[in-house]
Amino acid sequence: MWSAVEHTPWPRDADHLDVSRIHGAVDAAGRPLQPAFDGARPAAVLVTLAPGDRGPEVLLTRRSMSMRHHRGEISFPGGRMDPGETATETALREAYEEVGLDSNRVRIVGELSHVNTVVSMSYIVPKVAIADERWELAPASGEVDRVMWVPLSELTSPGVYHGERWGAAPSDRLLHFFELADETVWGATAHMLVDLLVRAYR
Repeated sequence: MWSAVEHTPWPRDADHLDVSRIHGAVDAAGRPLQPAFDGARPAAVLVTLAPGDRGPEVLLTRRSMSMRHHRGEISFPGGRMDPGETATETALREAYEEVGLDSNRVRIVGELSHVNTVVSMSYIVPKVAIADERWELAPASGEVDRVMWVPLSELTSPGVYHGERWGAAPSDRLLHFFELADETVWGATAHMLVDLLVRAYR
C-alpha cells in the first residue's frame, strides 16, 4: 500500500544555491554514533560538492551489478568503518578506493543526519566535503561502474523529485525518488540528498 506525495520538501520557488550556503547548513561539529537498533554496522559516505556551470554539483556513483547488496543503485562513495576509524577517515578512504578521489583536494565541512537502514543493517554517517573545482573521476574498483557529477539544480527541477508514502499509519514511511534523465536515485541516497537540500533552503 502506498500513496503519492505531491509537494517537495523544499520550497518550489527555491532560489539559486552556492557552495558557501551549503557549508553553513551542515552540522559542523558532528554527532556521536547512536544506532537505532542492535546489530547495526557503522558506515560512512562522502557527499562531495563542487562548483559547476549550473551551480553546485554532487558526486554520485552507480554500484556495480556484481555487488551483493544494492547492485545497480545510485549511491555516494562509502562503506563500512574499519575498527578504530572515524567516520571522516572511512568516507575519505572509501572515496579514494572507489573513484580515486584525492582527499587533499577536498575539505570536510560537516555532516548530515545519520541514517539507519534496516535491509543492510547499516548505520550511516554522511560526511559533507567541498572541492574548489570539479574534476573528472572514474571507477577505481569493481564496486562502482559509473561516476557522475549531478547539479543540485537538476535535482530540484520540476518533475524530477517525487515522494511515496509506503504502508499505513502509524507505521508508514516516506520514500524519496529523483528521476534523472537516465538514472533513478532512491533509498538512503535520496534520503540524504533531501536532507542536504532541505538544510540548504532553510
